[in-house]
Amino acid sequence: MSAAFRSVFVDANPTLGAVADRLHRAGDPPLTVNRQPDIRPEALPALLGDAPVCWIDHTYLPTEIARQCRGLKHVVFLGTGARSYMNVEELADLGIAVHLIKGYGDTAVAECAFALMWAAAKGFAVMDRGMRAGNWLRSDGVQLTGKTVGLVGFGGIAAEMARLCLGAGMKVLAWNRSPKSFPGVTFTDIDSLLVQSDVVSVHLLLNDETRGFLSAARLARMKTGAILVNTARGAVVDEASMIAALKSGQLGAAGLDVFDVEPLPAGHPLTMLDNVTLSAHSAFRTPEASDNLIQAALDHSRRIATEGK
Repeated sequence: MSAAFRSVFVDANPTLGAVADRLHRAGDPPLTVNRQPDIRPEALPALLGDAPVCWIDHTYLPTEIARQCRGLKHVVFLGTGARSYMNVEELADLGIAVHLIKGYGDTAVAECAFALMWAAAKGFAVMDRGMRAGNWLRSDGVQLTGKTVGLVGFGGIAAEMARLCLGAGMKVLAWNRSPKSFPGVTFTDIDSLLVQSDVVSVHLLLNDETRGFLSAARLARMKTGAILVNTARGAVVDEASMIAALKSGQLGAAGLDVFDVEPLPAGHPLTMLDNVTLSAHSAFRTPEASDNLIQAALDHSRRIATEGK
């Protein structure tokens, strides 16, 4: 395979770097794995050189930096949330195509959402912190069997979440922008979902239409004391309004894997709330999902090389 179609994985962490080494086959387009997960955007032009394909896991690619990458024609973003890290339309104007990877971690992310829901319902995080500090904190939890969970957005992850919740004896409502059906799930409008759900779990891609989708007004429509779970993107929820609702008790608890600013800064208001369970944007991090992710990225590079453009 011609070196003209070299790909560079610019920000590989140890796990994904090792997976890339293992799955890259003889005869594949050349792949350079840069094991520098904290690389800065300004270092990308020198790293890429004239490589036409860039794999990005979590590094920002400002348009002005992309303009300096003289050979860049394709960005393979390792996930679906590229818009959180780059301006896709501006890159297209530069002749750079952005490729997404969908479905690789649907089960992993759904399991995380399910776990955050249960942890939030039972107050495990605050009890754990208290007991480590020598305090015997006992609190009443929420019994989820028989309760209603509302899924906001219904793609592959939400379908897996529905499967898990139905298996746990919960009633499942869902709202989606386009018509969907799924055995055992009742699809309804967003207002009815918010009003009826004991748990609301967010499963929307982030774009201009979904940014701030769970606004102050929509959060206020939720049941008093309801649980909010977000494993999608932080910006889908109005963070300031969510924090206010958690403080007032309008929201009983939240389980969050994603945030407006990542990594979550020390002293952030969410870290000060006892009714919040936090995880570090790690819902997708399982060996199975990592293999699926890197295999899909390799498939993108193979297709690009085959098409020769």
